[in-house]
Amino acid sequence: MKTWLKANRQLLLRGGGTLLAIGLLISLLYQGGWQDILAALKRISFWHLAIAFGCVLISRLFVTARWYVLLRSGGVNIPFKDAASLVFTGLFANNFLPTTIGGDVVRLAGAIQLGHDRAICLASIAADRVINMIGMSLAAPLGLWQLQAGALQSLALAGLWKKGWGFAQRTLASFTIWLKQPSALLAALGLAMLHMVFSSTANYVLIQGLGESLALWKVIGLFSLAYFVSLAPISINGYGVQELTVTFLLSQFGGVSVAVSATVAVLHRLLMMLVSLPGAISLPGVMASIDHPSNHSQTEKL
Repeated sequence: MKTWLKANRQLLLRGGGTLLAIGLLISLLYQGGWQDILAALKRISFWHLAIAFGCVLISRLFVTARWYVLLRSGGVNIPFKDAASLVFTGLFANNFLPTTIGGDVVRLAGAIQLGHDRAICLASIAADRVINMIGMSLAAPLGLWQLQAGALQSLALAGLWKKGWGFAQRTLASFTIWLKQPSALLAALGLAMLHMVFSSTANYVLIQGLGESLALWKVIGLFSLAYFVSLAPISINGYGVQELTVTFLLSQFGGVSVAVSATVAVLHRLLMMLVSLPGAISLPGVMASIDHPSNHSQTEKL
């Protein structure tokens, strides 16, 4: 029993964090009034949901393009459709697998299974993480500007930002291959920014469809802060923590009602899950390769 608890300690801790965050979110929703939430849901139209879905889908295509650029510039001759398949498989794993196996591990295992260079693929995933973080960091000041009235919250988020930057510094070595190709790095950063804009636009559309308003630049800023909070390894795939953070930031600093803020957070999660469904097609084969002993040493590095 002790051996099992030790082996699964991380999963148990994250599971507990997820349940706690979901409990706090439910409590917040209860205080905000279930009737208000139902009323907000009745206001949103099919077209608002469709546009938001389209924005989330486009944002994920930019995520694919970002990794594709890094792979190709690193010498990995991978077709775009294969890169897209691996990205969406990783997204599906993030959204539906309640384990510590993340989407990056799935992406790496899939790339190895396709016969691509392990070292370059691993480095490209690390670089992809850092570039995405840099893109979010560029937007974070838009969120911090809105937090001026909340000094304690700003300090807490600044601490998380510091931890995130620490991660970026530790993985900068992965850029060795691409430092000689600044055009590829700039292209990847541009794609990261486009991903962020379209993902935030989806939330902007949801807020509008639910009968309230918030400037797009404010949505981008607040959701970039929520991204950094969700990096904390305290829940499974950010479940509960992300929704709780988004609800808090939108309601406390965006002036959006708690009911609409929570509804936006939940709808955005559902849209991300829906967009990732194509990844279910190739997941079984990739998971089989992860279980193969020869791949354990590579996937554990992530």
